[in-house]
Amino acid sequence: MFLAIDIGNTNITLGLFKFKENIVEKNPIRIWRIATSKKKTVDEYATTILDIFHYSDMDEKKLKAIAIASVVPSLDNVFLELTDLYFKKRAFFVTTKKSGGLKVSYGNPEEVGADRIADAVAVYKMYGGPAIVIDFGTATTFDCIDAKGNYLGGAIAPGPAISAESLTQKTAKLPSVHIELPQHPIGRSTVECIQSGLYYGYIGLVKEILLRLRQKMQPNVKIIATGGLANLISKEIQEIKNIVPELTLEGIRIIWQKENGKK
Repeated sequence: MFLAIDIGNTNITLGLFKFKENIVEKNPIRIWRIATSKKKTVDEYATTILDIFHYSDMDEKKLKAIAIASVVPSLDNVFLELTDLYFKKRAFFVTTKKSGGLKVSYGNPEEVGADRIADAVAVYKMYGGPAIVIDFGTATTFDCIDAKGNYLGGAIAPGPAISAESLTQKTAKLPSVHIELPQHPIGRSTVECIQSGLYYGYIGLVKEILLRLRQKMQPNVKIIATGGLANLISKEIQEIKNIVPELTLEGIRIIWQKENGKK
């Protein structure tokens, strides 16, 4: 088995893939999510992951390889030590230098997050180019890939959760709410007003950024979405034709295979 780990600012996503004839098959057979905490130790994370394997009837001893895309540098050594000690495997980390051959046309390639690299590689492999990937995470990222598979750059905006948290922290009376489809655009309570502002405001943000990006790319550019809020937000945006929840995990898988001489 092959384990792909996507270490994000809010959640850590683990995807378990099958091996077939020394090739990792696409589509994870299991996906798990745990909360990201910079305070947890190697042993605490290891216990959580081993418990997940145990209660899912999965044998961690059958793991052949582990690959990681991380945007939380303080956890890189934690997971490197974790995989060494508890899984007896040296983890592979996605970077701009270990990106499966992705060409990055960016001022400073080292600034590009590992998750954005994985998303770009996966989208080009699955859909070809030109393409725009929207990843609805803690931050919402827009990544542009040209017809030849080159990574061009994109845009980064605060995610809905950050916007909602900011309202609560910076105002005295506004409560914390979760973003969801409002019953009516005209809110009839403070909570409904915030939900309307967050939901429709965010749709407006995504549409405007997409409009600007598409103007700089070819007319046939494909729009693919991933991340926790992809399904909710994409309902209002006709340009988004495909939603792939496991996109980053697939990118990690593809990059690992290319970097290790696989197909």
